[in-house]
Amino acid sequence: MEYTFTLKYQLAAEDCETDAIVERLGEAGCDDALVGIGLPGRLALEFTREAGNAEAAVRSALADVRRAVPSATLIEAAPDLVGLTDAAEIVGVSRQNMRKLMLAHPGNFPAPVHEGSASIWHLADILSWLQGRGNYRLAQDMLELAEVAMQVNVAKEARRLPPLTI
Repeated sequence: MEYTFTLKYQLAAEDCETDAIVERLGEAGCDDALVGIGLPGRLALEFTREAGNAEAAVRSALADVRRAVPSATLIEAAPDLVGLTDAAEIVGVSRQNMRKLMLAHPGNFPAPVHEGSASIWHLADILSWLQGRGNYRLAQDMLELAEVAMQVNVAKEARRLPPLTI
């Protein structure tokens, strides 16, 4: 199956020669990625990778990037963190429809990861909730990919936490 996802990285100061990075990425097996280098010190890779499942696709891409640019630090795997507009677009409904669902089901609509003027959710939580309602046709591969991206992001952040002392 083919999976499309994005990996965003921060580059080390000594590793910002873009032509060399693109060449190394190709040699490491990332020839299935669209390379974006917009902000200085940042790298975004949109993969369209063939694999048996979403986890294998994302893991192999992470390993390939690590081999090509070992000094790069993962910022985010996507699709994961979304606003209501992004979630609505992925599901194929209007933002207003998604907002109505959120307001009509305050007790069981997924809680946001960050709540504020621009709230964000884990896409997997919203897709799972919608799938449980049975009223929406969702691509199974999108839910699978969103779950893997969420796991990568949560694991990345968990490594930043100091150990608990009990």
